[in-house]
Amino acid sequence: MPGRLRDFHPDASSDTPLYMQLANKLSDGIAGGDWRANEALPSERVLSDALKISRVTARKAIDLLCDRGMLTRRRGSGTYITPKLEQPLSRLTSFSEELRQRGFTAGSRWLQREIGIAAPLELLSLGLSPNVPVARLKRLRTADDVVMAIETSTIPAAYIPDPQRVTDSLYGYLEAHGTVPMRALQHIRAINADAEQARLANIAPGTAMLHITRVSYLESGAAVELTHSWCRSDYYEFVAESRR
Repeated sequence: MPGRLRDFHPDASSDTPLYMQLANKLSDGIAGGDWRANEALPSERVLSDALKISRVTARKAIDLLCDRGMLTRRRGSGTYITPKLEQPLSRLTSFSEELRQRGFTAGSRWLQREIGIAAPLELLSLGLSPNVPVARLKRLRTADDVVMAIETSTIPAAYIPDPQRVTDSLYGYLEAHGTVPMRALQHIRAINADAEQARLANIAPGTAMLHITRVSYLESGAAVELTHSWCRSDYYEFVAESRR
């Protein structure tokens, strides 16, 4: 790696500050695959020695990328490439599918899988009659064992009579049983993590998160899923393509 680092050498004759040049070059290197998610970035000392720059310059470049959410400091261990999940808004795919397509290992840590009676908001969102049983699923969604999101899903029990049989992929289970969500409406807003969300996501209370509410529908038009996701904004991005 020290030999390859020469490509990241900042230009002393440029008007752009050296630390900003280095941050931009490292950012391009991360985007180009020079380092994988959760891989350690070379230390300030290694960057300083390889590029013949001061450790202050290296530190400021790393700090800038940490502020951008591209790097994560781990106390006593080093600085690591932050895993990012870019999910397009133009297609309906599961969390697991998106992660696998980007080379991550998707996982779930189940917190709740049970049957209950639909609450008023669930009745309204899913178009159900009173006293209809629903399956409630709550889990932590992980990428390479890093918690990316907290997710709660409500599905009519007619589609999931035994929630314990759902393993990693909710959509995989539904499709395997002939229930295929064809479209969804999503509402996204910014929130600050409360104490419980911070504990589950391993972040500080008050940290910014994305709260996504999704209602998915079958081809018949019937609502099949109500999901609330609280996503870490440093790991999770939504991408929308606009056309004129």
